[in-house]
Amino acid sequence: MSDYGKIILGLVGFLVLCTSPFWYQVLSSDGLPAPELKLPVGEQGCVESKEYMRALHMDLLNRWRDAVVRDGERIYVSTSGREYQMSLTGTCLGCHTSRADFCDQCHTYVGSENYCWSCHVEPINLRVEAR
Repeated sequence: MSDYGKIILGLVGFLVLCTSPFWYQVLSSDGLPAPELKLPVGEQGCVESKEYMRALHMDLLNRWRDAVVRDGERIYVSTSGREYQMSLTGTCLGCHTSRADFCDQCHTYVGSENYCWSCHVEPINLRVEAR
């Protein structure tokens, strides 16, 4: 019966040790402000809503890649019913022309690697209109 204190102390120590990276991040964060993105001038909207693109753009681009490469599909129909060419260079980079001002801002902020540029060229002014 006297070992309960040791067991509880051991469990608390284990939990503190396991969650220490989380607590370190919370306590040492310098409160970086969210990145200020330079959005495309004159654009009415993206292929999906801002909230969707913020959370799931990587999934969308992966689905586009698979659909184009594996299935030969080239047209994406958004939830609004508009059709877009499934093309990172032709569609996305047609509006977001500066990698440094758009893509790199968020990827640096969240600490993720943007590997799109291992296959794709830097953004250039290619404009493909939605149908």
